Amino acid sequence: MLWASRRTQELRFGALCRLRDMRGCSILDVGCGRADLLDYLIERQMTPADYVGLEAVGTLANAARRKNLPQCTIIEGDFVKDPRRMDVGADVVLFSGSLNTLPAGMFYKTLGHAFESAAGEVVFNYLCSPELAGTRYLTWHKPGDVMAFARKLTPHVRSLNGYISGDCSVSMRK
Repeated sequence: MLWASRRTQELRFGALCRLRDMRGCSILDVGCGRADLLDYLIERQMTPADYVGLEAVGTLANAARRKNLPQCTIIEGDFVKDPRRMDVGADVVLFSGSLNTLPAGMFYKTLGHAFESAAGEVVFNYLCSPELAGTRYLTWHKPGDVMAFARKLTPHVRSLNGYISGDCSVSMRK
């Protein structure tokens, strides 16, 4: 929904996959849109064991369902209004772009709940400078603040940046 281009989205997906190999995992893709991440994984022979997409926008959830992707379940729901929707028992809880509209308080609250929900790891990207957050509905977060929050949850934190200026990806492993 917030894609600037297919190329930048693929760069984001690639960064997430460098932080966590998704092959054979159960994945919850929070704010999955049309399940483009699963398309990306399948095209690159990184197919997860199963994939659950959580999407609040009905037309996007329906578009994802129409793809009939293997091992794929799409749930329509809002992870902000009902964070329990993330409690599906996934190995990896993943956010690609869906955190970019959340103000700081909700951003951190959501990440905290995702970490509780994940069986093993949370992997996410976020806007780390005002460079890409040039509209009023996008929010950026200081990398130092995000890393400090992540390290309060677990010592197993890694980050990756430089793939797109103004974008950062993080892994928080249990």
